[in-house]
Amino acid sequence: MTTFEKIYEVVRKIPRGRVASYGQIAAMAGNPRWSRVVGYALHVNPDPEGIPCYRVVTKDGGLAEAFAFGGINVQRELLERDGVRFDENGRVPMELYRWRGE
Repeated sequence: MTTFEKIYEVVRKIPRGRVASYGQIAAMAGNPRWSRVVGYALHVNPDPEGIPCYRVVTKDGGLAEAFAFGGINVQRELLERDGVRFDENGRVPMELYRWRGE
């Protein structure tokens, strides 16, 4: 299995209404130093319907400025459709929505 395949396998598991950080996905995929690699993998996501890359946010709940499939507003809209709410600074409150791999 390639590094990208490992990353996609983890991202597929993030349930609706939850988010995970790039670093979290990196660690779950096998190497906590792969945070940037997670970003690269999600940018070339071959299956946006099956690999919900919009559920991956920064460690402090920030959205991806370069969200690959339509920009930051599309990422927010998709998360809101999943039931994720945002704080007054436009960030996802990680203490409420972080997926812990359960």
